[in-house]
Amino acid sequence: MSAVSDGQARWQQRYDKSRLRDADFTTLSGLAVDPVYGPPEGSVVPGFERIGWPGEYPFTRGLYPAGYRGRAWTIRQFSGFGNAVQTNERYKMLLRAGGGGLSVAFDMPTLMGRDSDDPRSLGEVGHCGVAIDSAADMDVLFSGIPLADITTSMTISGPAVPVFCMYLAAARRQGADPGKLNGTLQTDIFKEYIAQKEWLFPPEPHLRLIGDLMEYCAAEIPDYKPLSVSGYHIREAGSTAAQELAFTLADGFGYAELGLSRGLDIDVFGPGLSFFFDAHIDFFEEIAKFRAARRIWARWMRDVYGATTERAQWLRFHTQTAGVSLTAQQPDNNVVRTAVEALAAVLGGTNSLHTNALDEVLALPSEKAAEIALRTQQVIMEETGVVNVADPLGGSWYVESLTDQLEAQAEEIFAKIRSMSLDGTMTSGILQGIEQGWFMSEIAEASFSYQRQLEKGEKKIVGVNCHTDTVEKPVEILRVSHEVERAQVRELADRRARRDERAVAAAMAALTSAARSGANMIPPMLDAAMAEATLGEICTALKAEWGSYFESPAF
Repeated sequence: MSAVSDGQARWQQRYDKSRLRDADFTTLSGLAVDPVYGPPEGSVVPGFERIGWPGEYPFTRGLYPAGYRGRAWTIRQFSGFGNAVQTNERYKMLLRAGGGGLSVAFDMPTLMGRDSDDPRSLGEVGHCGVAIDSAADMDVLFSGIPLADITTSMTISGPAVPVFCMYLAAARRQGADPGKLNGTLQTDIFKEYIAQKEWLFPPEPHLRLIGDLMEYCAAEIPDYKPLSVSGYHIREAGSTAAQELAFTLADGFGYAELGLSRGLDIDVFGPGLSFFFDAHIDFFEEIAKFRAARRIWARWMRDVYGATTERAQWLRFHTQTAGVSLTAQQPDNNVVRTAVEALAAVLGGTNSLHTNALDEVLALPSEKAAEIALRTQQVIMEETGVVNVADPLGGSWYVESLTDQLEAQAEEIFAKIRSMSLDGTMTSGILQGIEQGWFMSEIAEASFSYQRQLEKGEKKIVGVNCHTDTVEKPVEILRVSHEVERAQVRELADRRARRDERAVAAAMAALTSAARSGANMIPPMLDAAMAEATLGEICTALKAEWGSYFESPAF
């Protein structure tokens, strides 16, 4: 048999063992469709092994033989605003409306490791996400939502580890078995230095905390993914698709090296690495980007880092539609942009998806806009038929060419990063690129080039530099009252007055001792969270030990 026939036979065996959803896999007119399509049986296609079949290395066409026939992507709407009570109500609304998982958005003070009563938090509490000061806020945030039964993603990196400990404390108080928790923590500090700029310490202490978390989860919470490598913020900062792809995967390789340096088995901790990508407006380029990402990751994990199991070679990823593509002008057009971007993510094989709301460029989503964003995913899932066939665009001359081109561009960028390395590792190359301002310069140049194209009219944005006439009325937006901040500060003061200060002091002393000794930081940090030490107190204590970081300016 030819290579194509061999692969098709292997795929069929795996598909036959797959558990399928109870659904109608026909077209709207009733035509039966096959679960996958490929070259005619018996044909010979040069290089077809780079495309392959769904569920087969290098996973260009997806991780699972049945595609979405087996399991559709998880609808995971990113949400958080005001205080824990308000966000808890929004979560319950999203779950009632059909959301499949939670994704927590934190406010700026929380993202920066500050308490709500910190003078630098003034005016920011609850405005871009939910305010979390201690484990008690986590108790309220997930009140009535059993953490043992739902996957929870938390988008936070600088103070990710203490926030995770607060989440773990809330799960324990619910009576959940921590060993059975499932979810994802972003934790990716490389992208903070590269793009988002929300770090707390120099890189080395952050990497130590991440390594501690990887060790802890591998041993204690095997299904939990302690690290979601994020390209989303790199793209939102202005990078190209190829830069997003390459910078993100390079960061992932750095974390693989971190795990190996801790003596962890790549086949054990590798499945705990997940990814978070942007779905931008260039439909086919985005689909190709996702396909190239899977192929590159599988090859590097197998050939460079020695992963032998398929699960350790898999690139699992969450996608969010592009916030930077949304416009304040004619905001109703954002519904269309989001739908196109979401469809690209689905056709690219995303494992979970968040769709932005039409008013997100103006404020946090209103309840109506959040529901429209959720329904966008559900229309794609239930009405379009795209879930019926695994990788329906596989074999398209255009898509395969774009996939190859993006892969080649990414490999060139990997070579550049490694050329900066002091010891041949990707980690060293990334750290050198951060210190030299190389990543920032590359993104700035890409962003500037795109802006020039917009100003010259070479690139079009409807409602911005073309088709600007409109009959739209102003959109009513969600506004977070300043009373939220005042109430959060009062509650924090009351909480401090009620807690056992001796227990807090003992837990904080143990945390500081661990920071000095090199012991794993998770157990003492969890004890501090259980004692109701605040996020600001924990982060301030660690800054006293490890110092702060100031990036080198790049021009």
